Amino acid sequence: MNRKNLFGLTLAELEAELAPLPKFRAKQIAAQIYKHGVKTFDDMNDLPKNLRAELKTRYEIKIADLLKRLDSRDGLTTKFLLGLADGAAVEVVLMRHDYGNGVCISSQVGCQMGCKFCASTLKGLERNLTAAEMLGEIFFAEEFLRGEGGKLDSVVVMGTGEPLMNFDALIKMLRLLHEDYCLGMSYRKVTISTCGVVPAIKKLRDEKIPVTLSISLHAPDDRLRSALMPINSAFGLKSLLNAGNDYAQVTGRRVTYEYILLGGVNDTEEHARRLAKILSGQLANVNLIPFNPVDERSFAPPTNAAVKKFFHFLNTHGIGATVRKEMGSDVNAACGQLRAKVLSR
Repeated sequence: MNRKNLFGLTLAELEAELAPLPKFRAKQIAAQIYKHGVKTFDDMNDLPKNLRAELKTRYEIKIADLLKRLDSRDGLTTKFLLGLADGAAVEVVLMRHDYGNGVCISSQVGCQMGCKFCASTLKGLERNLTAAEMLGEIFFAEEFLRGEGGKLDSVVVMGTGEPLMNFDALIKMLRLLHEDYCLGMSYRKVTISTCGVVPAIKKLRDEKIPVTLSISLHAPDDRLRSALMPINSAFGLKSLLNAGNDYAQVTGRRVTYEYILLGGVNDTEEHARRLAKILSGQLANVNLIPFNPVDERSFAPPTNAAVKKFFHFLNTHGIGATVRKEMGSDVNAACGQLRAKVLSR
């Protein structure tokens, strides 16, 4: 008989699943699963032995299986390939910064958005992840850090997939992550990345969850952006920037615009000038990302001089900009790289 996995259920769902047990039992089990990281009922010492024996015949507590682990030479980045119950695999990246530890998780198995520079979309979309599977990615990283004597400080939903195309599961995961009986993580410690699904940005705004919104821009005009990102043909820059500005005004949260610098494609001073113009007056900042080479893509990284010039132009023309520190280039850090390499074998 297949046992049902209790990991990822909300307290209300646990109460309903375990009825007619008293509700306090569901609270005990939720605390054991989420607060203490218990994976077997035998270790739930606050439950009677006969109840533990009964529960383990009907239920299991399972997150994901580690398929592969890569550690960067500098010790700051660890990339995991996790196996799910149906045999699918997803990537999780643990990043150790001097200001805290963050995890970047995937929201889908594969991706259908077709961005020309990205490894995530190489094999297309297999399926959405469930809320439990996304939460499991976070808990895997949190448990790993705990084994090192550390703790998890932030979550970025910026790995494989388009989070806003998996909207309902994403929101359920965020709300569960925030619950005191779970990790109790502040929404302000969470960043959601999107390539620009405008209707879903408006839905996220209306959820009134004060997460940071990160929008993948990567070009300062519709012609170039449409060539790099097919989503722009459906939702052009004007509608996207209006949605981003509206999100910032309603939530009070500054929007981050991600901009991958592709050598000779979108990294000139003229591109910086156009970018500064379209972002003028927005409650936003720009995160410049020098391209991390992908074998299957023909793009090249920008020169250091081009990065510095682009950065300097934005910051001297009223646009706050940062350059993302390169992390994990020796562990296939770009989204989808490790999964693509394993699948190709």
